[in-house]
Amino acid sequence: MLTSFHSRAQAEFHPAPSIEPPEETKLAVSSSLPANAGCIGSFVGADEGLKDSPFDRAFLKAAGFEGKVGQTLVIPRTDGPPLVAVGVGAMARLDPGTLRDAGAAFARAAGKQPNLALKLPDTGAVPADVAAQALTEGVLLARYRYRPYKQHSEQEPPLEVLTLVTGSKDTAAVEQGMARGGIHSRATAFARDLANAPATLLTAARMAEVAESLAERCGLKVEVFDGEALARLGCGGLLGVNAGSAEPPRMIKLTYTPGGSRQGPVGGVGRVALVGKGIMFDSGGLGLKPNDLVHATMKGDMSGAGAILAAMTALKPLGCKAEVTAYLMCTDNMPSGTAMKLGDVLTVRGGKTVEVINTDAEGRLVMSDGLVLATEQQPRPDAIVDIATLTGACQRALGVLSAGVIGNDQALVEQVKGAGERTGDTVWQLPLDRRLRQELESEVADLKNVGGDNAGAITAALFLEEFVDGLPWAHIDMAGTARAERDNAWRSKGATGYGTRLLIDFLVGFTPPREVRH
Repeated sequence: MLTSFHSRAQAEFHPAPSIEPPEETKLAVSSSLPANAGCIGSFVGADEGLKDSPFDRAFLKAAGFEGKVGQTLVIPRTDGPPLVAVGVGAMARLDPGTLRDAGAAFARAAGKQPNLALKLPDTGAVPADVAAQALTEGVLLARYRYRPYKQHSEQEPPLEVLTLVTGSKDTAAVEQGMARGGIHSRATAFARDLANAPATLLTAARMAEVAESLAERCGLKVEVFDGEALARLGCGGLLGVNAGSAEPPRMIKLTYTPGGSRQGPVGGVGRVALVGKGIMFDSGGLGLKPNDLVHATMKGDMSGAGAILAAMTALKPLGCKAEVTAYLMCTDNMPSGTAMKLGDVLTVRGGKTVEVINTDAEGRLVMSDGLVLATEQQPRPDAIVDIATLTGACQRALGVLSAGVIGNDQALVEQVKGAGERTGDTVWQLPLDRRLRQELESEVADLKNVGGDNAGAITAALFLEEFVDGLPWAHIDMAGTARAERDNAWRSKGATGYGTRLLIDFLVGFTPPREVRH
């Protein structure tokens, strides 16, 4: 009876409302203010740099408004919609990140208004299309809310229209940037939906169904591998982690080919393989996590796989020229009489054996199978990038605003870092210190799944490197960045969708880092 109830609930629940057309905000560009705008935003610098501000400086100063980045002041009017002064700091420091944060501040100050207009300022050295993209992302991501189970009548209505007012500026460039920002934001909202969804309803099998439903409209080929198929492939890492779960595992393989061609990448741009950790709920296995609020966040332990799936939906509309193959390694990690035990030895795809020392270090086990499969692609990929909520050690080292990146090819790592800077999904490089590899030595297997008490993010990366066969590889540890405990600029409380826009930017601009060893 209970199983039937859960099955019916899963069938009725839509885990990703953000990808449905009714939720899509209309994006508009106009040379003048729209008559139906419910709120109008205008930027003010902390200096005299923004000459076209409609506000009196003396009035703003008297109200305590200094033009600092993200500072806002709502000014009601009797003869029109309210005005919002939005601070952008010093003009000399204006950059896309500042504009993205300012757009988010405006969206939050505007509150429940469904129709917003934002005057595009003189953006200095920031190109008009880049500025428009950043502002659009800031507004749309700040207005994101996950509300499938909210029934309160006073909830914030969806944003119906966002208009960027250009004045005499290059309208075509603004339209291009705004459209790009809309694509990035919608994909990020999709990733947030997936990570916010209750784990009982978004299972590995349901995740696969979501991917299949998007295939045709997003220009993707989707292949789904169940437990029997994974056993035939020898994916002992994924199956070992799944052993304690009542929910079956899934590996979701996504393939994007530029222009829909099956002949390989257009113009020799290159091939990228992505591998994502898709732990739909992580209890810790038999090594159960502490009984605290961390359990409530473990539905988001599939954020790496979610970011990849969401990013893949944006490649066709953005005209990505790289061929991309992704492996989403999806399962629960649960305790039961059949769960993997400490001291068990798993055989990963390709034959390497792993001694399980910690059942809560499961992400690297499921990803090891995916990494090996990526190396076996023909033709071989020019680069492999994996992304995962992998280690608490990385969160403790870097906090919640930057992920860690570790790799064996500096040119590839630099591409990831550049994408992070452009999108605000920032990364900080940690060393791939191979002197620590000895900590993974096992007495009974080829390696064990954890190292010592220190440098946990680095030893986790060293474990993953064992399965990339020397190919250019970068690992993104997003453990700290996957979730926001409160609204912070464009990061709405809950799942952040981190990594989605980073991956989109990286893939669209990808350049093979070096000749691949075959």
